[in-house]
This record gives sequence, C-alpha cells and structure tokens, in this order.
Amino acid sequence: MLTQICPKLPMRSKLITKQFYVGKLGFEEFGSADFAGYLMVQKDNLQLHFFEFKTLDPLHNYGQVYIRTDDIEATYQELVQRNVPIHPHGHLQTKPWGQKEFSLLDPDHNLLTFGQTVE
Repeated sequence: MLTQICPKLPMRSKLITKQFYVGKLGFEEFGSADFAGYLMVQKDNLQLHFFEFKTLDPLHNYGQVYIRTDDIEATYQELVQRNVPIHPHGHLQTKPWGQKEFSLLDPDHNLLTFGQTVE
C-alpha cells in the first residue's frame, strides 16, 4: 500500500532554499542528521526533499510540484502577507478544469502550484 509521496527537487544552495521554505513559506526543517547537500522540510502533512545541484541553471529547471489544499484562499493570503512573490501568470484564479489555483517559483525556479477543487 502506498502511503505518501515526497518530491525531490533540485537546489543550488541549501542555505538559500532553507531560508525560502522555512523563512518565507512557513515550513520546518526535519530529519535527525544534517546531511551535506540534502534538505528536508515539512508543513502540515506535506514533505519536500531537496538535493544539491550546484550547476543547475534555474532558467532550464522544470521541477514542479502540485500541492492540494483545503483552504486555497487562506493559503494564498498567508503567502501574500509574507511577501512571497506569486508567479506573474499564476495569481489565484479558477481554472477551466475545476481547480482554483495559484503558483510561485522558488529560488531555483521549481514551480509550486497550489490548488483546491471547486465545489
């Protein structure tokens, strides 16, 4: 039985990635060991893992994660209040496929899309 998925995304700098996810998005770092070149963060029931890729060109990074939420409006407002830049083409809107979504890019241009099914 499958129980969870933990996406692994590339990062150029563990410090910058940690500052963004913990400092800006409100995640917490977790794990019992501080592994060089690897970072694990969590928030609520979501875990994201990052592996070091120092030569990553952010403009050619296609890392993407779709994050479901049960309160898209509150999630959006929280990030706006934290001054997290929302993707210029990803502001909160209802999509034709029945999802209310918004998107943002992390420092390495991993695309995070947050969504909730429209009832």
